[in-house]
Amino acid sequence: MKKNSIISILLILFLANSCEPLATGFETVEEAQYFSADQIKPVTDPSSGLKIMTWNMRFGAGRIPWFGDACGDRVILTEEEVYHQLQLIVDKINLVKPDVLLLQEVDLMAKRSAYINQLQWIIDRTYFNYAVSGYQWKAQFIPSDGLGRLEESNVILSRWKISDARRIQLDLRDDQDKLTRYFYERCCMVSCKIEIPGLNNFYAVNIHASAFATDDTKQRHILQFEEELDRINSIGGVFVAGGDLNTLPPGSDTLDYCIQDMCSSESFHQPGDNPMHKEGSNYAPELTWLNSLYSKYKCALPTEVYKTNQYKYFTHTTRGTHFWDRTLDYLFTNSRWIDNSFVTHQDATQESDHTPVSILFELPK
Repeated sequence: MKKNSIISILLILFLANSCEPLATGFETVEEAQYFSADQIKPVTDPSSGLKIMTWNMRFGAGRIPWFGDACGDRVILTEEEVYHQLQLIVDKINLVKPDVLLLQEVDLMAKRSAYINQLQWIIDRTYFNYAVSGYQWKAQFIPSDGLGRLEESNVILSRWKISDARRIQLDLRDDQDKLTRYFYERCCMVSCKIEIPGLNNFYAVNIHASAFATDDTKQRHILQFEEELDRINSIGGVFVAGGDLNTLPPGSDTLDYCIQDMCSSESFHQPGDNPMHKEGSNYAPELTWLNSLYSKYKCALPTEVYKTNQYKYFTHTTRGTHFWDRTLDYLFTNSRWIDNSFVTHQDATQESDHTPVSILFELPK
């Protein structure tokens, strides 16, 4: 019997007899976790607009070549590395000064990031008073590549109080074996109400869709995101929503990044290659997946603007020494953005493998 098969059997037997699961499953909808600053800072009422920002912060790993997504071999970060990267992230947040911030890949208690509660660290070093968090990944122990304990979350931060916060489970991948799927991430959305003076029924939604699914999982995630926005819209709510959708905008010139993302030991697009495409790098089948969202709601980066200079709006790359080469990060509303206020912060080249994007939300008069 092969070694991997023996390990799998032992793990299954352990799981069957364990009081607490090694990896946590979630209800379809459950209450999100609430956080607050140690000292609540004074907040002035908004006058004309709210700055909204989304950012996949890559759990404080910066541009370090990581084993899972950047052709690297690093699995564990040192405490010094994590604090250095967190300070860069906080510096950028304090410079841009968003009023509402959507963060993805925030570690709360993970071996890979020195067990630092990154969310509380960020709250206590910025002007934010409140936050809510939904686990994207929670496991006491991951028996792969030395990852060990992992708690990663999607987060919404706000100057103002947050209520009605929900973690919404997204569909699991169907292209994995049962053991891999048991320990794998649980993609989710976080949805909440923010109590902003003069603005009733204001909601924020943060999503991190699947990056590497080879089936239709990512498409289902986008549809579930749209369904949540439809729900808020149907009850008269006003929302800002977005995150890392892991797919390209309609009209993108380049759809296949297999060669750009390929590691030295890999081969794609050659006769006999199986698979022909690298997981998460071929976006060609996804060309129309965002069309319904764009038609219903206002994207912070309209298609006609994006097409004029796609390079200017790129937000991600898998290569640690390269500039941004694709757009994966989005913001939507069912209300109004302030014209010409959208910014892709491409100068943030060391903080993460994603750059933040921000825009001003126009307050109703």
